[in-house]
Amino acid sequence: MKVAALVSGGVDSSVALRLLKQQGHDITAFYLKIWLEDELSFLGDCPWEDDLQYVQAICDKEGIPLKVISLQKEYWEHVVTYTIKEVKAGRTPNPDVFCNKLIKFGLFFDHIDNSYDKVATGHYAQVSEKDGVFFLERAPDAVKDQTYFLSYLKQDQLARALFPIGNLEKAQVRELAQQFDLPNKDRKDSQGICFLGKLKFSEFIKHYLGEQTGELREFESGDVLGHHKGFWYFTIGQRQGTGLSGGPWYVVKKDVEHNIVYVSRNYYTQDKKRNTFDVADINWIAGKPSTHDLQVKLRHGKKMYQCSVELLSENAARVTLAEDDQGIAPGQFAVFYDGSMCLGAGVIAHAL
Repeated sequence: MKVAALVSGGVDSSVALRLLKQQGHDITAFYLKIWLEDELSFLGDCPWEDDLQYVQAICDKEGIPLKVISLQKEYWEHVVTYTIKEVKAGRTPNPDVFCNKLIKFGLFFDHIDNSYDKVATGHYAQVSEKDGVFFLERAPDAVKDQTYFLSYLKQDQLARALFPIGNLEKAQVRELAQQFDLPNKDRKDSQGICFLGKLKFSEFIKHYLGEQTGELREFESGDVLGHHKGFWYFTIGQRQGTGLSGGPWYVVKKDVEHNIVYVSRNYYTQDKKRNTFDVADINWIAGKPSTHDLQVKLRHGKKMYQCSVELLSENAARVTLAEDDQGIAPGQFAVFYDGSMCLGAGVIAHAL
């Protein structure tokens, strides 16, 4: 096949690239430049130049052509503005979900011609097809599985998606990097939000939303316990950053209008059920599920809950978890599964 391979300079996408070559595909590597180097220069140097050096070294070693595409303007308009807007509204965004949907498997399509059969990435996920319908399946590595971030993709996007390392464990990918003697074989995995790299999210938010002193109040009594620098620095369920003694204190509620953050030490008491929430804007990858008994992830990672899903409308549902979760936050994505199959996702509207 003719494959457009998205490479980042990390080990995962590099091994994926090498496997594609081994399989005999006609490959062109693409590096998407999305770093906001001008907007965020005050925070320090963005590492995109280091990434690109690794990408170039790997492509040179393997004899694969490389093209660099700048999508900074598009990324700002579609992903960064969404992130700022959600945080300002007191919600918890997930920029990586939108990056995959709107950029990597969205606008990037517009920058390559239709002669490419597939767009390949280093995601830990698998795509299967039956009778012309495409399905998204979890990777065998439960910790690294990235279907959470791919859950908003549509059928036409999955049809062109290719995940060469999706059937592998992370340890196997690291081993292959050594076997292939890739220039970045010992490079550590990157962490954090895709467009920030090593930059702190709190510094990014501070630049765009600033600081505004507000009260930290105890949820049960309403007593003022201290002050904070803006509700936008907090998310529901977090226990770090309050600066209060006698804890642990958990963030349980935010009053956006009055810039008040409510905290509690009794987060897990029986009278505080945290297991039901509504989701909106659901994307069902291959149609609505045939059962109401599913599993759900509320964040990327291994943790998955058994749940019941009551469909309220075409793209809205009420979800009840089999156990409580400490951080059901509006704006987060709830991603649904039926065993190994990722069925799709919805945005948490509010907890009940």
